[in-house]
Amino acid sequence: MSKIVFKAGEATVFSEGKDVTAAMPEILIGAVDGPVGAAFANMMAQTKGHTAMFAVRDINQMVRPATMMVPKVTLKDSLNIELFGGVVQAGVADGITDAVIEGIIPKELVNELCIVALLWVDPGCAKEANLDKADLYKNNYEAIKLALKRALNDEPSIDELIANRDKIKHCMWEDSWDQK
Repeated sequence: MSKIVFKAGEATVFSEGKDVTAAMPEILIGAVDGPVGAAFANMMAQTKGHTAMFAVRDINQMVRPATMMVPKVTLKDSLNIELFGGVVQAGVADGITDAVIEGIIPKELVNELCIVALLWVDPGCAKEANLDKADLYKNNYEAIKLALKRALNDEPSIDELIANRDKIKHCMWEDSWDQK
């Protein structure tokens, strides 16, 4: 059994001025015979608007570790579903493969581990007139690798979180609110 039982990670990668192509994966990686494996198996059932699918590089090219992709938001139309199962899936699958090549994920553990990846697809993405699919791919590629690295290295550390407690505020929270 893998020594990696349950690790969590996240990352946000975006391109300035291109909000709809932002990538924000939240991942769990762990042993197939542990809690992540159980969660992975339970996600095989479909939920309307949250279609789970394996990360594949192309037909008959499922990545290792096996990865279940699930959208964070309800995908209401075929265009966003197509982006999720196309461009986003390609970026995620290539990022995971390269994470193995680069040693972020130990190659000898790829068949003992699985990944659950919650992935962001901006609901307005498919309607964006000038959608840059290459940018959407790049952001998902970079973000999944960064989320995996952070998960497997336990980043950020508790010391970093404590040191930044009063220095960093959530970007979506009002700066003027000074109460704790």
